[in-house]
Amino acid sequence: MTVSPTSWRKSSRSQQVSACVEVAPTAYGAAVRDSKDRAAGYFTTTADQWRSFVTAVKAGRFEV
Repeated sequence: MTVSPTSWRKSSRSQQVSACVEVAPTAYGAAVRDSKDRAAGYFTTTADQWRSFVTAVKAGRFEV
């Protein structure tokens, strides 16, 4: 699966922090990569997996 480099984005809540993840939409869900090591590649999720993850983050189920 190919992800266009122009489609990557960081969360608007990350402000100027460099240690973030970037997300790009794909035809089947999302691709996720480390913003400080983009050459390391990325992993993909299905739309259902991504939706579940975002819901859990918004519900405060992870420590930050």
